[in-house]
Amino acid sequence: MSKAPNSVPRPAGRSKPLIRGTAGRAAHLTRSAVVLARGALLRWLVLVLALAAWQLAARVHGSVYFPPPARIAHHAYVLWFSGPVGHLFLTPAAVDTILPSLGRMSAGFALAAVAGIALGVLVGRSRRAYALCNPVLQFARAVPPPALVPVFVVVFDFGTPMQLASIVFSAVWPVLINTAEGARDTDPLRLDVAAVLRLTAPERLWFLLLPSALPRIFAGLRLSLSLCLILMVFSELLPGTANGIGFALTDAQSRSDLLTVWAVLVLLGALGYLLNTGLLAVEKRLTGRGSSKGSRNGRSTT
Repeated sequence: MSKAPNSVPRPAGRSKPLIRGTAGRAAHLTRSAVVLARGALLRWLVLVLALAAWQLAARVHGSVYFPPPARIAHHAYVLWFSGPVGHLFLTPAAVDTILPSLGRMSAGFALAAVAGIALGVLVGRSRRAYALCNPVLQFARAVPPPALVPVFVVVFDFGTPMQLASIVFSAVWPVLINTAEGARDTDPLRLDVAAVLRLTAPERLWFLLLPSALPRIFAGLRLSLSLCLILMVFSELLPGTANGIGFALTDAQSRSDLLTVWAVLVLLGALGYLLNTGLLAVEKRLTGRGSSKGSRNGRSTT
């Protein structure tokens, strides 16, 4: 029987390297998935063990000042997360407590991030500007934000503007200083190549300075996020606040509602963890680095 005229003989051994390469990639992906799953399992195991130890210690102690986590979780669910499905399970108390605080913190964090990145790039591009501005930046960063509350009250009065001012003033310095340091660390060879290619100032900013400073920027943003959460609660403890997490904490303390106090503390910890995890995911997506490597290469300077 004759062969077909258009048939081309297949080179011997051609498919084996392809099969090996595909199998190697599949094995690598499988190993990576196993490592990630193992790490996640260990983290959750540590959390479960910590909660179990807390539950056991609270039951053994039997004090009203140290309730078990099961009671705290049930109280937080009834207080904030037992609403209708149409409201995303949020109760009216959650709408009056959590959403205003998240709004203030988000606005303060956004303003601090934009101002810190813009000013940091301007200062970091020039060594002379950085040398002149660095003492002022270090002095302003060292001033405790609570010490400036009387000034903010005089300038803005009690209310949302004063709260935003206190949040932004505290959170802008880590972003600004880390951005300036990241811009200063741009490879001089790349700057020379940009000069040869005659890149414009916006092109240098977009293609050189920002990518070079991005790890430091995110290191500053992580610090800024934690400061925003702290200052958000502190600003809501002051007079003139009628809602928010800090107001709920003060109100619960005045009524000796210890379960609500503990529920607020747990809520703050959970919010901090979720916000930091989301920011780390954005950092990994933009820089292509994991949290451990990014923390080494993009170390904070504040």
